[in-house]
Amino acid sequence: VRTPAEFAEDHVPGALNLPVLNNEERVEVGTLYHKDFFAARKLGAALITANIASHIHENFLDKPKDYSPLIYCWRGGQRSASLGIILAQIGFKVYVLEGGYRTYRQTVVRDLKELSGRFRFLVLSGMTGVGKTFLLHKLQQHGEQVLDLEGAARHKGSILGLWAGETQPSQKAFESSLRSSLAQFNPSRPVWVESESSKVGLVQIPAHLFQQMRAAHRLELHVPMSWRIRQILRDYPHFTQDRVRLKELLGKLRKFHGARKLDYWFLLIDNSRWEELVESILTEHYDPAYSTSVKRNTEKGHNPTTLHVDSRTVIGLCEKYTAGRIAKISK
Repeated sequence: VRTPAEFAEDHVPGALNLPVLNNEERVEVGTLYHKDFFAARKLGAALITANIASHIHENFLDKPKDYSPLIYCWRGGQRSASLGIILAQIGFKVYVLEGGYRTYRQTVVRDLKELSGRFRFLVLSGMTGVGKTFLLHKLQQHGEQVLDLEGAARHKGSILGLWAGETQPSQKAFESSLRSSLAQFNPSRPVWVESESSKVGLVQIPAHLFQQMRAAHRLELHVPMSWRIRQILRDYPHFTQDRVRLKELLGKLRKFHGARKLDYWFLLIDNSRWEELVESILTEHYDPAYSTSVKRNTEKGHNPTTLHVDSRTVIGLCEKYTAGRIAKISK
């Protein structure tokens, strides 16, 4: 029963939001509260009852008698109590989360610390475009436990990594998603995760989880440059369709590579020389950055298991290694 803005920042996974005050109404009541407490309560009651009436018509008339909702607001106060009282009077068995969202958020923070230490992680690494995400999804389809950091972050972790048409979740929502995934895993089996820096776009991997990733065994995937180029062009078609946006993002690399290199990349874009562009960006920027990141984010003394695959067998990699070599490594 939180405002749309509160709900958008973070919420219990799977929750349905039925705000008893919308964003503007909450501000209006809160502003009046500091001036006239009694007047604010009257206005709040009028707005809340009108909104609850609408919610009952739209969301509860078809619910059976044994329907049993769990209701929460920011701190388990008047907003959740207002809807809870009415639904209880109707005859539903209602639960109100004591402490509201704040209690849930404290649980997420606590659980992320505890859950991160329960699992043995296997980190899949490799240069940009080798197909790490592709392989992780195949492993997941074969029943392996996969913590999808990029899926939760809606970002591939690079300057071009924001998913097309998406915005990143808040830090709190990102952590809620990770906690929800970890809570469903079996601690007796390994958890696969993609090698990442401590940040995926704008969101930060929780410190306890990231430390476990740094200490985990790493599998490093090597594939030919030709495959990497095709993979990237397949995964980022929106950039070949929006050259202005692509140039804008690459412009952020000017401080690392200088105006002459940026001019060369822009020339390749203008002439649709996509394969040359991708190879140049990989060799000049992404590969050196990746090597530095791996050294920084892997504990010393941890030697990776290296998987070399040629272009003819890379598609069959998932079937081959999921059934055999990768399955053996994970035990």
